[in-house]
Amino acid sequence: MKRNLRAFTLIELMVVILILAILAALVVPNVLGRTGQAKISKAKSDLSEFSSAIDQFRLDCDRYPTTQEGLGALITPPSGVNGYHGPYLKKSEIPNDPWGNPYQYSQPGPSGGGYQVMSYGADGAPGGSGDNEDITDGSDS
Repeated sequence: MKRNLRAFTLIELMVVILILAILAALVVPNVLGRTGQAKISKAKSDLSEFSSAIDQFRLDCDRYPTTQEGLGALITPPSGVNGYHGPYLKKSEIPNDPWGNPYQYSQPGPSGGGYQVMSYGADGAPGGSGDNEDITDGSDS
């Protein structure tokens, strides 16, 4: 009784592993290199959403949320506010930026008018460049 045994040879397996390693070497750096860009895009998207909600708050309440009320005023009505028709965000709580740090909100903004909402970037500190650069949005007029 003769059996036909079929299997891969060691050479065939090595060739397949080599091909997979080459593909991984080409693909992995491209994927890993874009995580910083994806986080920056997510932060910009969040800031734009906050700005729209803050502008709607202003239309309803005739003022911007104060720095003390912060972004939380977009979810929970501050005391003594007339015309509040929130919550102004779909989320039940204010998320952190993509690096795990809280978003910063100030009213008035740096130029003395409007407001500013920002992320300090990857380092969580003011200033910086690249992934550490501050990302801002708002109406500072």
